[in-house]
Amino acid sequence: MARPRTHDDALRTRLLEVTSEAVTAGGEQTTTVRSVAAAAGTSASAVYALFGSRDALLAEVGAEGFRRFAAHLAAAPRTPDPLADLRALGAAYRAFALEDPHFYRVMFHRAVAPDTGAPPVVEQPTFEVLRAAVARVLAGDDGEAEADRTTRTDDRSEHVAVGLWGLVHGLVSLELGGMLPGDEAERAARYAAATGAVGPGLLGV
Repeated sequence: MARPRTHDDALRTRLLEVTSEAVTAGGEQTTTVRSVAAAAGTSASAVYALFGSRDALLAEVGAEGFRRFAAHLAAAPRTPDPLADLRALGAAYRAFALEDPHFYRVMFHRAVAPDTGAPPVVEQPTFEVLRAAVARVLAGDDGEAEADRTTRTDDRSEHVAVGLWGLVHGLVSLELGGMLPGDEAERAARYAAATGAVGPGLLGV
C-alpha cells in the first residue's frame, strides 16, 4: 500500500530542511543521501523514492529556498506609496533570511550548482519583484501596468535594483555571520538605518 500523501509531503519537507542544514554545515560534497536520511529519521530508499537522486535532492533544496523567498516577497504590502512598498520588500528579504537561514545560505553562499537551464538572476521572478518596485519609485507611478512596462524597458531600474540587492544582501550576510552587535531589536534598527541612509542615494530620491 502506498504511503499517505500527507506523510510524503511532511517527509519531503523534512528532508529538504535537513539537507539545507547539512550543506550549510559541511558543503555540498560532504552531503550524502545516507547521512541526510539518517538525520531525518528515514531510509536512503525513501530519499530516492521522493527525489530520484542526490543531485536532484540538492537542486530541490535551492528551488525550495526560492519558493519560500518568493512567498515572503509576495506577502509584502502593496500600497499607493511606492517607496514604502520598497522598504517593505527590504524588510521581507531580511525576515526570510532570519527565518530560513540554512536555505538562504544554500541559495547564496554555498556551492550548490545552479540549474544550467535557468534564466539569469536578473530575469528570475524574485528579482522582477524588486525591479518592478524600483521602477515604481523611479517613475513616481503606482499603476501595475506602467510598473511592468518600465521594468522591461528601463535599464536604470535594473541597475538600481542590483545595487539595492547588494546592499540588503550584504547587511543580512553580516547579521547571519554574527558580525552585527546587539539584540534582535538593535540589529533590526541597524538594518533599517543602513538601508534608509544608502537606499535613497541609489534611487536618487
